[in-house]
Amino acid sequence: MSHAHEVTEDDLIPSETENYKITPSKTLAELTALDKEDESLQRWKQSLGLNPGGGANGPKKVVLKSLFLISPTLLNQINIDLTRPPAELAKLKKEPMIIKEGVEYSVGITFVVENEIVSGLKYLQVVKRAGLTVDKTEAMLGSYGPQAEAYTKIFASEESPSGMLARSGAYVVRSRVVDDDKHVWLDFEWGFKLGKEW
Repeated sequence: MSHAHEVTEDDLIPSETENYKITPSKTLAELTALDKEDESLQRWKQSLGLNPGGGANGPKKVVLKSLFLISPTLLNQINIDLTRPPAELAKLKKEPMIIKEGVEYSVGITFVVENEIVSGLKYLQVVKRAGLTVDKTEAMLGSYGPQAEAYTKIFASEESPSGMLARSGAYVVRSRVVDDDKHVWLDFEWGFKLGKEW
């Protein structure tokens, strides 16, 4: 069986900024211990969620909650629950969702950061059709401190392709979330077809 239609690792290599050097990570305990005598700096750190003894009991962790699609032409957003078991997520590639052709839409993601600060989160997405890359997205999510509430990030809007040719066949999408340390927090494939209606 040919893998020409698959999204490969080479398709998902994040770009790097020239001369950008990643500094070694510090734990929350190390960050809160810095400049202890500066009261205003300590208050600022607490406002960022850098509380000494703030429940950081484990390695940093990014928990991806959902990937969603919104559009002014869509009554309710399309939501992919990323907390489902990998076997269930794998079905999304074989059972493509329908996206209306020729409409403006945006993709978004929700996630929770636990225990430690995560820096340089990026969302990468490659869309292929009949083995050819038709779209590639690389969006900086940013750096986040741990908190119980989910963070939400919505990416720039795009327009879905239209026409009979665009509607024929399915599209394969591979979505990945990676940080500055090259740790992959999410990596899965899903599919969609274009239709005249949602």
